Amino acid sequence: MVFIRDTEQSLKAAVHLVNTLPGFDGEDTLQTVEDFETYLAMNPYTGTIRRDQAEVEAVRGIRARLRRLWDVDREGAVALVNEMLRDGQALPRLVSHDDYDWHIHATSDDAPLATRILVEAAMAFVDVIRSDEYDRVRVCSADDCDSVYIDYSRNGSKRYCDTGNCGNRMNVNAYRERKAQESA
Repeated sequence: MVFIRDTEQSLKAAVHLVNTLPGFDGEDTLQTVEDFETYLAMNPYTGTIRRDQAEVEAVRGIRARLRRLWDVDREGAVALVNEMLRDGQALPRLVSHDDYDWHIHATSDDAPLATRILVEAAMAFVDVIRSDEYDRVRVCSADDCDSVYIDYSRNGSKRYCDTGNCGNRMNVNAYRERKAQESA
């Protein structure tokens, strides 16, 4: 499964942002302007970016709303995405800038960054919904992790997130369990 570059970029940014929410460990990894700078370095945005604590708080405020997209099925996502697009007053247009070929921006460049992030994520989820690939929107299968991810694997078999070392940790646990049963 291959999404167009800007869709995949927006999905990865949404995953990264959602995964800054406190998880089982209770750690919130988007609290300071420095945390925000780290997020922006990995997920660049164009347009106005204030880089202050008020903007950090606004972006923090959309995380739970984005997280809800992982709690619903394809049909349930439609209402959430439409609400995000409506609230962001999305008006899609084609743009080309920097090293990026033609892609869609759906808000003005001076809209608040939190609004732009929300709308870009919603637009990316439009592509996921339209391509009937919503089953690739997943929560990590590790019993001690609630991080989210999008499965980009060819056969759709990915079960664990990339946030921690979940896949390796679960494989080691399963191996140890098998060895303990063999010894018993």
